[in-house]
Amino acid sequence: MTTPESVVRALAEPTRLRAFAAVVLGAGTLADVATASGLKVKDAGTALRKLREAGLVEGEPARPADLKPLAATLTEAMPADGLAPFVRDGKLVSLPVAHERRRKILEHVASHAFTPTTYYEETEINERLQAWCDGGELDHVTIRRYLVDLGLLERGGGLYQAQPLPM
Repeated sequence: MTTPESVVRALAEPTRLRAFAAVVLGAGTLADVATASGLKVKDAGTALRKLREAGLVEGEPARPADLKPLAATLTEAMPADGLAPFVRDGKLVSLPVAHERRRKILEHVASHAFTPTTYYEETEINERLQAWCDGGELDHVTIRRYLVDLGLLERGGGLYQAQPLPM
């Protein structure tokens, strides 16, 4: 499935970007793409294959894929809770730089991952946080550290205790 992330990932590589630009400008055959992009035929072929896999190019001769359905998803209203850019499908995608926003995101994670005033061993804390970090750029150790620093988890005697969230 073509996602905004897969589009950015595919076009972040200069060779693929040049090949995609050639296709958008009308080059359809491998030879035309190579000529228009200034790439070697082998490199143009590899780029076209990757662009097809990413859902950006289709058909023979090559033509740009219809990205209108993807564009429609980008214009949908974002939820007002402020979590959307950072939490997707129950996974922590990234953390905001701003301290207050970061705290709000981590409070969300803590409220869904832990029961207040309950004690947890470090291995259980790690397992619960790994589930939130799975497939993302963040690691559970960093998130655990932030939760402790913000007072959302308290550590002592080899155990962690989830703290009640402030009202």
